[in-house]
Amino acid sequence: MKGKAQFQQTLASQPGFEKYSRKSRREEFLSLMETVVPWRELEAVIEPHYPKAGNGRQPVGLAIMLRVYFLQQWFNLSDPGAEDALYESPVLRRFAGVDEEQRRKNRTQARVRSKVEWPFRILKRVFGFTKARSRGLKKNHEWLLAAFALVNLYQHRKRLAPLGA
Repeated sequence: MKGKAQFQQTLASQPGFEKYSRKSRREEFLSLMETVVPWRELEAVIEPHYPKAGNGRQPVGLAIMLRVYFLQQWFNLSDPGAEDALYESPVLRRFAGVDEEQRRKNRTQARVRSKVEWPFRILKRVFGFTKARSRGLKKNHEWLLAAFALVNLYQHRKRLAPLGA
């Protein structure tokens, strides 16, 4: 079927299969590691050196990153491989503490951010606005209002153009 995404499901991911489940070797290993590894002590050692939230992108929680790092070491996963494994395996997500609800919130936040940041991209790339000049607060404010009005026109140029133009 061209144009349609096809998703492959494993037998275990079929609805109603949960009642037949047993712990996999991977799940047994991870539950053992959950009890053996001194998570709190390791986090306390790493925490002073871990990036703090600032003006940029918010860092992922230390506990999650530490667990993902261990998963990468134990199962020989690259960064993209670990990401794929977390998407595919509920066992790994549970161990790492990645909430499905949190993924949904992140996706929603990314959608909003992309819509909000797009006009700034146009202002910088299309109109060449890279540095603000000191013209005074009132003149800078008026310039930005005019610039974003032009960005709006640019974004909706196809809708606003007369037919056949």
